[in-house]
Amino acid sequence: MSDRIYLDHASTTPILPEAAAAMAEACRTWANPSSPHAEGRAVRARLEEARARVARALGWHGTLLFTSGATEAIALVFKRAKAGSRIVGAVEHPAVHRSAPAARQIAVKADGTLDLADLDRALAEAERPLVAVQSVNNETGVIHPVADVHARVRAAGGLLLTDCAQSAAKLPLPDADFLVVAAHKLGGPPGIGALLVKDPSRLEAIGGQEGGYRPGTPAVPSIMGFAAAVEADHGWYEGAVRLRAKLDEGIRAAGGEIVADAAPRIATIACYRMPGVAGAAQMMQLDLAGIAVTAGSACSSGSLKTSPVLTAMGWSEEAAREVIRVSFGPSTRESDIDALLHHWRVLKDKRRAA
Repeated sequence: MSDRIYLDHASTTPILPEAAAAMAEACRTWANPSSPHAEGRAVRARLEEARARVARALGWHGTLLFTSGATEAIALVFKRAKAGSRIVGAVEHPAVHRSAPAARQIAVKADGTLDLADLDRALAEAERPLVAVQSVNNETGVIHPVADVHARVRAAGGLLLTDCAQSAAKLPLPDADFLVVAAHKLGGPPGIGALLVKDPSRLEAIGGQEGGYRPGTPAVPSIMGFAAAVEADHGWYEGAVRLRAKLDEGIRAAGGEIVADAAPRIATIACYRMPGVAGAAQMMQLDLAGIAVTAGSACSSGSLKTSPVLTAMGWSEEAAREVIRVSFGPSTRESDIDALLHHWRVLKDKRRAA
């Protein structure tokens, strides 16, 4: 399947060669890092070295805890943060909504950015709140004003949790009390992630590994792959800015609609609407043409439900069902964008002729 074009990096990015090599080496020298013998101590040393490498590559100076991924890190904060009421953005990842089903939701504006006035109202009614606002939306690519959010949350005596799964190693880390990173979004292996904690005293420990915050034997091979991936800098993000601009221009010229066009967006994620053609149909036709995209986020594209993100932005159910998501990664080339635009136009022309 090497001749296929993969444009679904927001779901997962294929493991980078550097990460795969680091994992293979760690498997060859594996021992339990909790064991007191020489082999165990050697692996423990490599584990702590990898922790420092990930933190350094991300530009983080606080505590870094390895987890099984972003979902576990989010759940850990909601269960263990020393805070009172819960407030979450309306367009957060489903992992946030599952962890705080009764939370007060903050509305977003029509362009997908957080409604800071609604946040102010929520904070005025809250007591020592834990607030969850993502850095970048996983479906639209909208960049939220996390700096403004954190200033408000701090003034209200609360704590801020920011999901950086889509922005880590692409944009600078925002200022927050807790940040979440997933290795597989940046070319590392699945099943490993990190929780970045500014002040560990604000998070209740439960005993076990990772400073007492989670049980289980550390997945050192995956951790080594994580470190290698986050350190790998191929300079591709700058190129993604140009590629996304080209794709936007082509979609617009073909009569398509760019979701959240007026909002600040990360260069690696974009959503497009083809009026009159279901996103699922677009996805299938592109798949047959050898191009992988999704209809909405990967967490919802297998469902017949309308995107809650687009619904929160005020989109009708019909329009929301006509949207696909395209996302870039290290392997994305200009020829991939040309191919996508060609097949998208062909599909749109067929619709006009029908």
